Amino acid sequence: MRTGIATVCLSGTLMEKMQACAIAGFDGIEIFEQDLVTSSLSPEDVRKMAADLGLTLDLYQPFRDFDSVPEDLLTANVRRAEAKFRLMSRLGVDTILVCSNVGTATIDDDSLRAEQLSRLAGLAGDHGVKVAYEALAWGKYVNDYEHAHRLVAAVDHPNLGTCLDSFHILSRDWDTAPIEAFDADKIFFVQVADAPKLSMDVLSWSRHYRVFPGEGQFELAKFMGHVVRAGYTGPVSLEVFNDVFRQSDVDRTAVDAMRSLIWLEEQSAKWLDANAPAGPGEVGAGAAGRRRYPMELATLPQVAEPAGFNFAEVKAADTAGLEKLLGQLGFEFNGRHRTKDVQLWTMGHARVIINEQDSDRPYAADGTGAAAAASGTAGSGPAIAALGFDVDSPVIAAARAQQLKAPAVPRKSQANEEVFQGFAAPDSTEIFLCQGSPDGTAAWITEFGEGLEVPAIGARSAVIDHVNLAQPWQHFDEAVLFYTSTLALEPQPFAEVPSPSGLVRSQVMLTADRAVRLVLNLAPVIQQDGADAGTAHRKTYQEHIAFAVDDLVATAREARDRGLDFLQIPENYYEDLDARFDLDPAFLATLRELNLLYDRDADGEFLHFYTATVGSVFFEMVERRGSYDGYGAPNAPVRHAVQYDHLHQLKRTP
Repeated sequence: MRTGIATVCLSGTLMEKMQACAIAGFDGIEIFEQDLVTSSLSPEDVRKMAADLGLTLDLYQPFRDFDSVPEDLLTANVRRAEAKFRLMSRLGVDTILVCSNVGTATIDDDSLRAEQLSRLAGLAGDHGVKVAYEALAWGKYVNDYEHAHRLVAAVDHPNLGTCLDSFHILSRDWDTAPIEAFDADKIFFVQVADAPKLSMDVLSWSRHYRVFPGEGQFELAKFMGHVVRAGYTGPVSLEVFNDVFRQSDVDRTAVDAMRSLIWLEEQSAKWLDANAPAGPGEVGAGAAGRRRYPMELATLPQVAEPAGFNFAEVKAADTAGLEKLLGQLGFEFNGRHRTKDVQLWTMGHARVIINEQDSDRPYAADGTGAAAAASGTAGSGPAIAALGFDVDSPVIAAARAQQLKAPAVPRKSQANEEVFQGFAAPDSTEIFLCQGSPDGTAAWITEFGEGLEVPAIGARSAVIDHVNLAQPWQHFDEAVLFYTSTLALEPQPFAEVPSPSGLVRSQVMLTADRAVRLVLNLAPVIQQDGADAGTAHRKTYQEHIAFAVDDLVATAREARDRGLDFLQIPENYYEDLDARFDLDPAFLATLRELNLLYDRDADGEFLHFYTATVGSVFFEMVERRGSYDGYGAPNAPVRHAVQYDHLHQLKRTP
């Protein structure tokens, strides 16, 4: 599949955009008119630079408001088009995107439109270029891609074809199956974009909320499957209008964009496999396997979803607070690593590594990077630095991640030490792939000593239930695609939770069996007081690791007896809880006594409590009863408010 991207997707100058696209691995680009108009590069410079970078120039766009106009305006439009055709010759671009008229159309007559498009196609032929006619979703008279195709067929000129744009088609819920009947020679260009499902006017939706494939909710694999079946062989190019992307670092946005096309190519191949028409003598879709089409779709190394969390790692220059907190929760200290400055703490199969190295890189890496610094947590106290996941084949899973442009994280290992495959997530959390075992143990714990997984007498069993990570605002959508594509986690519908600092967008990513639950939070960005005021916006939202136990009440009592500093829940919460659930008075008293929170749905119950925050990290202990599958979402505003109040009390304390 030939890959492309419109320069409008990226921040920076045209030169910077072209360089970023080449580094990310794109085959070609679309030159957005405004990028060229505002560039200091001449068309000849752009052409040469593209050749030097190994990029093809696939499309010049957009040409607006041509058709459905009276003759005097058409004359002006033709003059404008001829100027653009001459410019395209200088650029070396052979295809121009012409949008259905939005602003100047006054005549709703298909025969007139066909006549005007025929005139444009003839002029394009004289200049050796092609016209890709696109139905904008908000076009005044032409807003349906099938309507645009009928006009192209009526003109029947070799220099006039259609452009299929997934956003303009899927935002209107048009059926994509008719694409298969299109003459492939008349499909001149294909553009793809994803988007969240929103209730708003289509123009605003398009201009501000498009995202890369895999970061929204459109059925893009199905769309592409129909395009492939039609016999299309040209570029598949991203056209994404998004306020965040155009403010973000151009190089990493280009990588995110390329990752999305790699993912889409794989998903489209899977869709074709699952929906292959039956051959002679075969019964049912898919019986014949994937047919061969002119466009070849590559696939990636296939991996199963993770079997569970292997470990969580917290980095801290001063580990005293973390050690105290874990001990109060009931974790056992299992010693220090024999060659690295890290500690291991366990409760059952819940393993926490405390990294006390001076560098800002986690234990599982080589001690030379800056994961914490990149996330804005370096030097500000403990922070989550890395997560380990149990997978069937770490090497294959790492190879898949590498092909999806995930930056590798090396780990220096000495003799007889576990070799971890690792890569960095968009928020700089480091992800390590560990060889899973049927009994949930981990081979690397022997590096801390022998027999450490034998629980102490009376020790409680626990597992990591979920991990909550704060995401930088400019990389939230990137993170969703990253975990979907590299770890096969399934994104759930996002929720928004109110906090004193604003709405917190929460996106749950999980495996089908819920063995891995990862919660990504897009938190408000708050201006820092003091020395940082006016200089930077830093992440102030806390992150946490949640551990599941069998008996939360007993766990809480034991933690209280060890002196644990619980997050103090206000009395108003328990009054409201009683009103909502009519709980047994003795049970409600226990919840109040131990600062426990409670939720219930049709499938079960959920009990949990939070610790105070150390640095940017706190811990949560949970108990799931029945088939409860949530996270106590109604209680989240309470946590946010109490944490906010506690933080500001500390600031006010002299």
